[in-house]
Amino acid sequence: MDKELISKKDLLEQTDITYGQLYRWKRKKLIPEDWFIRKSTFTGQETFFPREQILERVGRIKELKDHHSLDELAGALSPKKKDIQMTKKDFIEGNIVSRNTVSIFEEQFGSLEGVTFQTALYLYLLERSLETGEVGWEEGKQILQTLHAHFPKLEDKQPSLVVLRKMGVVTVLLVTNFKDFYTDEKTKIAVSLSIDSEVDQLMNKLVTGGF
Repeated sequence: MDKELISKKDLLEQTDITYGQLYRWKRKKLIPEDWFIRKSTFTGQETFFPREQILERVGRIKELKDHHSLDELAGALSPKKKDIQMTKKDFIEGNIVSRNTVSIFEEQFGSLEGVTFQTALYLYLLERSLETGEVGWEEGKQILQTLHAHFPKLEDKQPSLVVLRKMGVVTVLLVTNFKDFYTDEKTKIAVSLSIDSEVDQLMNKLVTGGF
């Protein structure tokens, strides 16, 4: 079976949750409908999930469910339903991103006043890219340009952010259904981020920070 998938049985065993919890979280929109993948096996039809995303999502839910209602978590983990508005000052002081990251954003798009969810996501992806040590100021602006131009077309398709470097030249890609990725020996994969996973981490920071 595809190594990128995990069966429902294995998921329940590995995460120590029940069938009832899993489907209650599904009904509450804590777990996306399209993560429930039906496949034919030698025993009949079984349900599988994208391994990395579901394990991280269940972990987040278990971390937060004792302090937040399921309805609160549904809003937090479904960013398109959550109207996030905060000031630049609060965003920086909440340790979501560094001042340097905000400065790169402002050089590219102008002064940042309020921060919406989409802006927060772009800033967070830039921050995570900078943390690798493989991306500098100009490459950061290139990442922001690519996100601004193309992410809205792909956000429902499990996109990943990939930055390639070859002989000092950087190429920024947004790719969907990202699994294996190969390059020639002179090309380095400088950044590779699953945006769904980064959204979960960002929302966790926002929820625990009280935003």
